[in-house]
Amino acid sequence: MKSHAAVVVIGGGVVGCSVLYHLARSGWKDVVLLERDELTSGSTWHAAGGMHTINGDPNVAKLQKYTIELYKEIEELSGQATGVHVTGGVLLAATEARMDWLRGVVAKGRYLGLDLEEISAEEAHRLMPLLDPKQFVGAVRNSEDGHLDPSGVTHAYARAARKLGAEVERFTRVEDIVRQPDGKWRVVTNKGEVIADHVVNAGGLWAREVGRMVGLELPVLAMEHMYLITEDMPEVAEVNAATGKEVIHAVDFDGELYLRQERGGMLMGTYEKAAKPWSEFSTPWNFGHELLEPDIDRIAPSLEVGFRHFPAFQNTGIKQIINGPFTFAPDGNPLVGPVRGLPGFWVACGVMAGFSQGGGVGLALSNWMIHGDPGFDIWAMDVARYGDWATMAYTNAKVRENYSRRFSIRFPNEELPAGRPLKTTPVYDLLKQKGAQFGVAYGLEVPLWYAPEGVKDEFSWRRSTDFEHVGREVKAVRDSVGLSEISSFAKYRVVGQGAEAWLDRMLACKLPKPGRMTLAPMLKEDGRLIGDFSLANLAREGKASEWFLAGSGIAEQFHMRWFEKHLPDDGSVAIEALGLRRLGLSLAGPNARKVLEKVTRADVSNAAFPFMAIRSIDIGMAPCLVGRVSYTGDLGYEIWMAPEYQRAVYDTLMEAGAEFGIALFGSRALNALRLEKSYGSWAREYRPIYGPLEAGLDRFVAYDKPAGFIGKAGALAERESGGKLRLRTFIVDTEDADVIGDEAIWHDGAVKGWVTSGGYAHGASLSVALGYVPKEIANATEGFEIELLGRRFAARLQPEPLFDAKLEHMRG
Repeated sequence: MKSHAAVVVIGGGVVGCSVLYHLARSGWKDVVLLERDELTSGSTWHAAGGMHTINGDPNVAKLQKYTIELYKEIEELSGQATGVHVTGGVLLAATEARMDWLRGVVAKGRYLGLDLEEISAEEAHRLMPLLDPKQFVGAVRNSEDGHLDPSGVTHAYARAARKLGAEVERFTRVEDIVRQPDGKWRVVTNKGEVIADHVVNAGGLWAREVGRMVGLELPVLAMEHMYLITEDMPEVAEVNAATGKEVIHAVDFDGELYLRQERGGMLMGTYEKAAKPWSEFSTPWNFGHELLEPDIDRIAPSLEVGFRHFPAFQNTGIKQIINGPFTFAPDGNPLVGPVRGLPGFWVACGVMAGFSQGGGVGLALSNWMIHGDPGFDIWAMDVARYGDWATMAYTNAKVRENYSRRFSIRFPNEELPAGRPLKTTPVYDLLKQKGAQFGVAYGLEVPLWYAPEGVKDEFSWRRSTDFEHVGREVKAVRDSVGLSEISSFAKYRVVGQGAEAWLDRMLACKLPKPGRMTLAPMLKEDGRLIGDFSLANLAREGKASEWFLAGSGIAEQFHMRWFEKHLPDDGSVAIEALGLRRLGLSLAGPNARKVLEKVTRADVSNAAFPFMAIRSIDIGMAPCLVGRVSYTGDLGYEIWMAPEYQRAVYDTLMEAGAEFGIALFGSRALNALRLEKSYGSWAREYRPIYGPLEAGLDRFVAYDKPAGFIGKAGALAERESGGKLRLRTFIVDTEDADVIGDEAIWHDGAVKGWVTSGGYAHGASLSVALGYVPKEIANATEGFEIELLGRRFAARLQPEPLFDAKLEHMRG
C-alpha cells in the first residue's frame, strides 16, 4: 500500500468506487480507495438494484439521468458487465391527489429532457399486465427505469478507475484519521499509514464511525429495508413470451411498493410505515456480507395492498425475503461535499439510491475537489444544509419519519411533525397563542400563518383553509401595519482591520457608507451566484470597522463554509454566524413609521432615517439595531435584538400598534407580498446556476469598482454575452391552484423554461409565478403558458412590480 496519496477514498461501495472513478477520469491518478473488506460488502451487495430518473429536486434528477447514462461508458472501459436492463416502467396513482402529483412530475420531465407520459390505468395495465387497473386512477410511463447488477456496477467503477491509474486496497480497515500541522491528513489503517491531501468519507454504513474519527457526528441512520423475491410465475413467463422483453418496473406509491422482474419471478419491495432503525448508535466493524432476520409481519400491511393491486402475487410462493440495512439522512437525500472547518475532508454518504445517484455524486464531488465547484446545483445534497442542531436523536426521529413516508405525498402546505419543536424563540409561545401555524427552517420553528380557533391546514395541491386568512394578513400589511418574526434569517458579524477590503473582494456590490445598507450579491469564481445578502456598515466614529450581514437562514452553514475558506491568513478579519444570539422582528406597512415613532425617542422621519439606513435605536427599553428595509416591499423596518429583549420588543410594538389595528403575519403572507414586488429568494430564484444578469441582480453588481471581487471576470463576461436566461414574473390565469415551483413554462407550444417559485398575490388578487426563460423570448408579450396539475394555463409577462412600481411607498 502506498504511503502518500492526493486522495484517500474510504469505502468500497458503489459511491466510493464512483468517486474514485471520476477523480481518475478527471486526471487525478494519485488516488487510492481503502475498503475494510471486499468491495460491496456494506449496503451495496444486497440492494434491489433499481434505477430511476425521478426525484423531487430537478437538479438531482439531472444527476440521476447522468448516472444511468454512465453505465455504458464504465462497462466498455472496464470490461465488467453491469447487468443493466432498461425496461421502462409505470408510476402508479391510486388516488386523484397522487395523480395530481404525478402530473407535476411529468411537467418537470418536460424541461429536464425525461421521457415521461401521463397514461390511463388501462394503458398501464397493457404495459404491465400484472397490475389490476381497477385499483388505480392513472399512471405515468417512464422509458428510462430499469435495474442492474449491484456487484457488477461497483466492480465496473473500480476496474475502470484502476485502468485510469487509481488504486484499490481491499481488507484495509481505517482505524483513525489525524489532521497534521501542515494541513495534510494521516490515515491510519491496519496495514500502515497513508498521508493524503484529501480524504473522502464514503463509508456507507460506517460513515458515522469514519466521521467520528475527525470529531464529526454526521446526521445519518441505517434503516432495515425488506424486499421479497417470488417463485417463478406463469404470468411473468406469458409477458416474456408475448413481448420478448422483461416485465417493466412499477412503483405503486399508494401501496408503498416497487416491483420488477427477477429471473422467472418478481421482486417486490416496500417502505413500510412500521420503520425500524438498525444499529442506532454505532455500526459493528465486523458486519459484512450478512442479512438481517426477515420480519414479514412488519411488512404484511404493505404486502396485503400489493397482492390486491397485483393479483398475480396471490398465486405464487415467496422464495426469499431480503432484509438489509441502508443509510438515510433526515430528508432522504445524500450528504455530499466539503465539511466546514475540516479543509480537505469530504463526505459522500447517505446515498440510499446509490444506483440512481452514485454516478452523479461521484461527478459532482470530483468536480468540487478538482475545480473548487461541483459544476451543478446540488443544494439538495449538500452536507451544509444541516447544522449542529441535527443531533443523533433528531436524525433518528426524522429518518424514521422519512423512511415511513418515502412514497407518501408531501403536499406543498404540509409540515412534518417529527423532531419538532427543536429550536424556538422567546416569542414562540406568544405567537402560538395567537394561532400561529408553524413550519421549520434550519431547525427553527417559523410562523407560517395565523389560524382562528378551530381552523387548521387541510393538505392539498389547491388553495386550502389558510387562503382567506393569509389574505387578511396581507391586507393588514398593505392597509395599515403588520408584525412578523424574522429570526430565521442568517445573521453574520464581520470585524477587523481588514474587514472592509475583504468584504469588497467577497461581495460584488459597492460597499455602503457608515449607517447605510445595500443588497449584496456574492459570486463564485465563474461569476454565478453563490449568495445574496443585505449588507450594513455599522462603523461609528472612533470605533473599529464593523459590518452586519443578513441572508438565507437555511444556507448559514453553506455560506460560513465559503466565508471561512476565503478568510485571510493574517487574522485581520473575523466573521461569526450570530444564529439565535440575534433575533428579529419586521414591522411593515404604511403605518409602520407611526408605530415606531411611539416607541422610541430617535428621529425616524423620512429625512432623518431614509430608506436603507441602519442605526442603533432603543425600542421601549430594549437596545436594538434597526434597518429601514422590508422584504414586503412596503415602508418597513427590520429590528434586530439580543434574545433576552425579544419579548419586550414584541410586547412594546404590539401595544403601540393596537390603535392602527396591527396584525401578525407569517411567511405565507410574506411570500404573497414579495411576489407583488417580484422579489426573488435564495435557493429558488438565486442559485449557483444563474448569473447576476440572468437573475436580475446585475444592478447591484459594481462591475467597475476597483476591487477584484470574486467572480468579476465571469460577471463581466456574462454582461458582454448577455447570458442565456432571464428571470421573469408572470400572471397566471389559474382557477383554484397556484404554482409552487418547478412547473414547466411553455411558449408558442413548446417548453422553454421553468418556474422557480410563486403563489397567490392576495394584495393584487392575482396568481403569480417567477421563472426563467431564454433571453430571446424574455420580453415576448404573447404565447406563454404555465403547466399546472396537468393543464396549461395562459400566462402573461408582468414587466414591472404589481405593487409600488415607482418605489413611493418603500422610500416615502
